[in-house]
Amino acid sequence: MADVGAAKINTPVVSPLAGEPIKRADAERLAGVLKAFADPARLRLLSLIQSAPEGEASVTDLTAPLGLSQPTVSHHLRILTEAGLIEREKRGVWAYYRTVPSAISAIADLLTPPRKRATRKTR
Repeated sequence: MADVGAAKINTPVVSPLAGEPIKRADAERLAGVLKAFADPARLRLLSLIQSAPEGEASVTDLTAPLGLSQPTVSHHLRILTEAGLIEREKRGVWAYYRTVPSAISAIADLLTPPRKRATRKTR
């Protein structure tokens, strides 16, 4: 898939749960990404895109299930794209969105305490 409209996620190296202070700039970047997550419509968008048959969806696929207008859905998709959580591919007049698993995984790892992270990976 061509990476037409996706911003590369820029997560901190040190987790805020690692037992050492996180730098201000890293905390601000992480807070920006978490802010994109912290909206019910955006969480639903992520789940709708992820569960779509092809793992991708267009705005028209998403408006009815959310019960939101096309401009509102597009606004939320833009925020998720800018946060690096989804990527956008333009095909003709349509844009298709898919999640960026590595970005979501990176956030999950940052929010998992190191002891739990080691246990989770060995399962």
